[in-house]
Amino acid sequence: MNGVTGRMGYRQHLVGSILAIRARGGLPLTDGGVIWPEPVLVGRDAAKLSAIAARHGLEEWTTSLTSALADTDIYFDAQITSARPAAIKAAIAAGKHVYAEKPLADSLTEAVELTRLATDAGVRAGVVQDKLFLPGISKLRRLIEGGVLGRVLSVRGEFGYWVFDGSWQPAQRPSWNYRSDLGGGIILDMFPHWRYLLDHVVAPVRSVYAAGATHIPVRYDESGQRYAATADDAAYAIFELDGGAVAQVNSSWAVRVHRDELVEFQVDGTDGSAVAGLQECRLQHRGSTPRPQWDPDAPPLEDFRSQWQRVPANAGPATSGPADGLTGCFATQWALFLAHVVTGKEYVHDFLDGARGVQLAELGMQSWREGRRLEVPPLTI
Repeated sequence: MNGVTGRMGYRQHLVGSILAIRARGGLPLTDGGVIWPEPVLVGRDAAKLSAIAARHGLEEWTTSLTSALADTDIYFDAQITSARPAAIKAAIAAGKHVYAEKPLADSLTEAVELTRLATDAGVRAGVVQDKLFLPGISKLRRLIEGGVLGRVLSVRGEFGYWVFDGSWQPAQRPSWNYRSDLGGGIILDMFPHWRYLLDHVVAPVRSVYAAGATHIPVRYDESGQRYAATADDAAYAIFELDGGAVAQVNSSWAVRVHRDELVEFQVDGTDGSAVAGLQECRLQHRGSTPRPQWDPDAPPLEDFRSQWQRVPANAGPATSGPADGLTGCFATQWALFLAHVVTGKEYVHDFLDGARGVQLAELGMQSWREGRRLEVPPLTI
């Protein structure tokens, strides 16, 4: 596990996923066996690795990736994006299965190369697509797949929150996120999420028109040093989908939250509409849709939020099998990937799917530069 000294690698992947799986006794298999992950921590800072290992009773850690690859089955990467491809190539060359955070790479050319290398080597490779396994998104997916919303017309997505610039309050995100030379930028970070969410939950993305911005041009790093933010901290995009639906998604680290959750998607269809966040999903069916009247001179007479029905958290296909009983979207996908490696169970969140996310980010940045709508061509290897 490379990158566990970082926020995401430590909280979501090591503690929230691998250690959570170990705490429940591993992942049960249908033949009575159990998948038991033994983490080997890898990174550049020996003191941090040693402290994390001691905190959680782990014995294996090293600052040598070569050493770690010599005695493991799976390589996991949660490093800074710019460092990811080289490490993944080393893991593939060593014959290891690979699981990686997104984006898979900071260019489509490199993402496709990694996909080809993994395919040619015959290793199993997956990319983190955590938001597919959020409770709110799982409920939304169930409604769409069940035909409850009818023909989908549009999607409106809002994501983001205010990230302090580090001058008078510490920033909640690392400074490299705002430096383009280090792989930062909200388009590269978030468009891969929007790609797999739209592709797998609503319909495949067929075109993109995007505008980015660097709203906060000066920030302060972890040591309090002032630096120029060279990467985009906000993006405003329109995606056209198969079947004619249109998705509008705003992404920003320079917005204050006035919604129920940090990310929300409203999907409107001919038979109903749904609003999904991280945890909750609400539905308004056509049979219970009110008839609002536009009158700008009168005070509002309706409580619009109360007119929506809460969608229950029934079990769905995204959480079946080895992930039964696990909480957390990262742990759920880890369980599915480990089962894929051990049993060969089908797994769609592979490197090719991860490369599609990088493709959309690259096209989004090109659309911003050129000020025009771009088609999203099929991606194959």
